[in-house]
Amino acid sequence: MLIYAAADIHGRFDRLQTIRRNIETHRPDILVLAGDITGLRHSRFFIDQINTLSIPVLAVRGNSDREKIDRFIEASSMISSIHLNQLLIMEIPFIGLSGTLPVPFRSRICLRERTCIDRIEQITTRDSVLVVHPPPWGFLDKVFGRFHAGCRSIASLILRTRPRLVICGHIHEGRGTAAMGNSIIVNCSIGRNGAGTLIKYNIDRIDTIELP
Repeated sequence: MLIYAAADIHGRFDRLQTIRRNIETHRPDILVLAGDITGLRHSRFFIDQINTLSIPVLAVRGNSDREKIDRFIEASSMISSIHLNQLLIMEIPFIGLSGTLPVPFRSRICLRERTCIDRIEQITTRDSVLVVHPPPWGFLDKVFGRFHAGCRSIASLILRTRPRLVICGHIHEGRGTAAMGNSIIVNCSIGRNGAGTLIKYNIDRIDTIELP
């Protein structure tokens, strides 16, 4: 499977056009949006534009996405929210967790974080692709090149469940790929001069290509 992953579009139509061009060029099987999809204005119209893309889209919300976009996603034919849910695509289980509360030099998923983590842990396996907005604490999460700002609960969840692949964003300068135990972490933020990440998901290995 060829996954195209992106995060931190922030409702910018130029970034959406870049994603559209890359879909036409690279022909991925699926687009995964790891939060901060919309901005504060025109969110419904923006979701409608994403719905015109030529491949299925899986999404979770980030801290800039209001809860109301879940209604717009639900009404879309090409976009699926995977928040607290598992969706099988080509027999690969995708699982998602929406939300992020940025606090000084760290992130939380939500106010009832423990409840959400417990629910997602019950359905996460070693074959899962886990999609969240914030990166795990200590991995692709440095701000100002010095301070970690990831989510400790996500890090603990990954260590307990060991999903094969974790797709995240949120920390714009943290774009890249890292290994956390047996899990591959991909920060696919396009917030700083990027265009997302292509992920070649094979039975025996995972390869990533950062798009300029």
